[in-house]
Amino acid sequence: MFENLSTDEIISRGKEALMNTYNRFPMALTKGEGSWVWDVDGKRYLDFLTGIAVNSLGHSHPKVVEAIRRQAGELLHTSNLYWIPNQVALAELLIANSFADKAFFCNSGGEANEGALKLARKYAKKNYGTHKYEVVSLTNSFHGRTLATLTATGQPKYHKGYEPLPVGFSYVALNDLEALQSAVNQNTAAVLIEPIQGEGGIHPATEEFLQKARELCDRHNALLIFDEVQCGVGRTGKLFSYQWSGVTPDIMTLAKALSGGVSIGAIMATAKVAAAFEPGDHGTTIGGNPLAMAVGCAVLDVMLADGFFEGVLERSEYLRQGLDKLAAKHGVEGRVRGQGMMLGLTVGEKAPQIVDECRKNGLLINCVGGKTFRFLPPLTVEQGEIDEALAIMEENFSKVLG
Repeated sequence: MFENLSTDEIISRGKEALMNTYNRFPMALTKGEGSWVWDVDGKRYLDFLTGIAVNSLGHSHPKVVEAIRRQAGELLHTSNLYWIPNQVALAELLIANSFADKAFFCNSGGEANEGALKLARKYAKKNYGTHKYEVVSLTNSFHGRTLATLTATGQPKYHKGYEPLPVGFSYVALNDLEALQSAVNQNTAAVLIEPIQGEGGIHPATEEFLQKARELCDRHNALLIFDEVQCGVGRTGKLFSYQWSGVTPDIMTLAKALSGGVSIGAIMATAKVAAAFEPGDHGTTIGGNPLAMAVGCAVLDVMLADGFFEGVLERSEYLRQGLDKLAAKHGVEGRVRGQGMMLGLTVGEKAPQIVDECRKNGLLINCVGGKTFRFLPPLTVEQGEIDEALAIMEENFSKVLG
């Protein structure tokens, strides 16, 4: 119905109709193919943000499109009052390729993390008593927008205006072994960690820190939860980020890339932990619906094919080297960090200006924390497209930084 409206008209009507919850760029996207998107005016952009790590197979991937078309013509929704065949199929795929024994499907990363916190508390109280409900998470983390998940998020700016917050949450700095040891005790139900902090600026947890978390959880009968909503499902060059460290959690949360743009979330857990949930303890109406499950199966079918992750790692290393050269040439204050196609580069106060200039010149990236570029290109991005992105960044680094 908006086919003939200009960008300005869409923005004007949007400001009237929508709640003011986002600082949006002045553009409206209407089409995507592979690593590219187009706005209503027909301008083409290289998408190195992919809907914030959602469209990991690029836009309009043939297998994703076919799965949506096929399932939409058969059955979209039934509710979880009935068995959903593709829900079983997707659960089996995830279980076969991870530590987990059981899956629960929902609609988003925030919902998955909310459910994981509920599961951890239920398990702790059921097995150890009512005193055991505290959750240790990390400063600079991000876990969602529900009341419990924003409380678990260790950034005060997200807490403002929502007090009083749920009780029982505390925070330690990423990779601070001593602080972690001091925080975990007999009252701890769970330790919640992003193996790579996304919204916090692409900060990876060290293997030593993850191993310490595992050791402390085992010692105090607490559960280790890995939030892989952003860093999971292929983003780091393995199917799951935890596979790089060899440290196995008790619960893992997924979303974003798992269904290539269709709303999804998942809680993965060991059988022992999952047994804490009984019928009526947790649920969702639309989560795990036939459409999302069919697309999830299609996404994993692509990612689990021979050679897929080898290609991701080869191209991500090429991107990293290009960004390293760019940073060194312009003397920026940071160096590239992250894993696979989840990379960050701290540039400083002028980062938002460079992001905007890149957008004007046909490259979509974003800035977290006001100083750090976040690069989340499609896992399918081609080397030539990486070269184009680096050329645009070079031009705008020179323009803004001199």
